[in-house]
Amino acid sequence: MAYRQIRLDGDEVLRKKSRPVDKIDDRILTLIEDMVDTMYKADGVGLAAPQIGVLKRIVTIDVGDGLIEMINPEIIEQRGEQDGAEGCLSLPGTSGEVKRPMYVKVKYMNTSGDTVIAEAEGLFARCVCHEIDHLDGILYKDRAHKMYTKEELENMK
Repeated sequence: MAYRQIRLDGDEVLRKKSRPVDKIDDRILTLIEDMVDTMYKADGVGLAAPQIGVLKRIVTIDVGDGLIEMINPEIIEQRGEQDGAEGCLSLPGTSGEVKRPMYVKVKYMNTSGDTVIAEAEGLFARCVCHEIDHLDGILYKDRAHKMYTKEELENMK
């Protein structure tokens, strides 16, 4: 168990495309454990490997329904639309309005190497899309149709 440093906006690694995981070995499993520890320590609901400087297609998510670890995730179906506020551990103190699908079906490998197909709605779907964007070098602010100022954020509290 180790906490990794979260890379912040401006770090070039956040803008690079991640590589697929070819083999699940002890290094990958340790990386995933570190990602989970880091995500929880930072009070996040999701974390992508590039956010800790590793260009691998791995994300961890926990929106309150339990931990999900996804290796090589890929959205295979989406529908509907939701518009809501997003933030990001790599962009602390910021928030913006982003349109995302209301529903996604995502295919990924779990830590045992099994292929899983999961359905996600609402916040879970938003989080899946947000984290997969990280794997492609996309930050939520790139998709935001409105970014909030610090003053606006303070007034929302």
